[in-house]
Amino acid sequence: MIKQGHVKKFLFFSLIFLFFIPLCTVYAAAGKIDNLSGSVFIRDKNNIPYRAAKKGDIFDKGYWIKTGGDGWVALTLADESKITLANNTELEITEFVIGKNRKNAVFSVTQGKLRASVTKLAGERVDYKVKSPTAVAGIKGTEFMMMTHGQANVFFGNEGKVDISGTQDRPKLLKADTMVQNTRGYVPIDPVEVKPDTPLHTAKENFKEITAATPPKDWEISNNLPHIIARWNINYGHYLADAGKYDEALHVFQIALDLTDKPDIRSDARLERGAVYSSFLNNPEAALSEYLLILEEYPNIVQREIALYNVGRTLYELGFKEQAKQRLLQYKTEYPTGRYSSNVETYLRTLGISQ
Repeated sequence: MIKQGHVKKFLFFSLIFLFFIPLCTVYAAAGKIDNLSGSVFIRDKNNIPYRAAKKGDIFDKGYWIKTGGDGWVALTLADESKITLANNTELEITEFVIGKNRKNAVFSVTQGKLRASVTKLAGERVDYKVKSPTAVAGIKGTEFMMMTHGQANVFFGNEGKVDISGTQDRPKLLKADTMVQNTRGYVPIDPVEVKPDTPLHTAKENFKEITAATPPKDWEISNNLPHIIARWNINYGHYLADAGKYDEALHVFQIALDLTDKPDIRSDARLERGAVYSSFLNNPEAALSEYLLILEEYPNIVQREIALYNVGRTLYELGFKEQAKQRLLQYKTEYPTGRYSSNVETYLRTLGISQ
């Protein structure tokens, strides 16, 4: 006959066992692939080949997940948080720990676009981070979108709050309907409100589409997104310069340069940087460098005329008269009826060259 005390002990330990079994099942891994489309790959540690991923694949700390040019994947974490990766994105599950009333995780994105929706229960302490090589998003329980392109990072807030920082510990607060960005590890620019019926709002809606619960029909809007934001940055940087925020304007123009490989956008960004250095910061040498880079990188672009004139003008102002004369004569040869022809002739006359 089993004693009553033994029965109580048996029931107690049985309940403890049954309580911990579900936890072990849920938290045995960091999460799983909930859905995918196109080219999606996975590996269980760094420096080994990727293999094709499939729906239901489990991933844990140390795993890497990557999407190709047409790839899209939805990840569900052990705490029911969600991460959606758009195309051409690579993510590492660097850290993932769930404890009583506390959870910590680090997700490292080398490139690409993602949306993260992190759950937070009442009384729970959440310390999730999404890192790129040049920025960190500190998450307490919210939804946001992140693009890492080269050294540049762009963040859009959907819900809640996220601390965005570069490699220095000076975070900026990302809230719903705002955008924060940085590049090269610099302190991020101040948050910008995403207002309806603006190019920035269009960019955010496009971002939502490529990281939605289902993949987009094509990836053109995803591939164009860095160029759209880079072009917006040209206008925004110009506004900052007019407002006297010169360092922030230079940062925004640099973000534009790091986001895009489009010659026209890059040339406009360099012209704007040159104007800030020349007109506001009394640094003609830095301005000259920007103008020369346009001539060297893009010999056939429309902005070349402006850059060539500014090279000649800046050399003249710096006292390099012979070099200035050569560049101004070059302008006269290449653009005989150009927009700066009269100015060039004036400079040449002061240099002793009669027309």
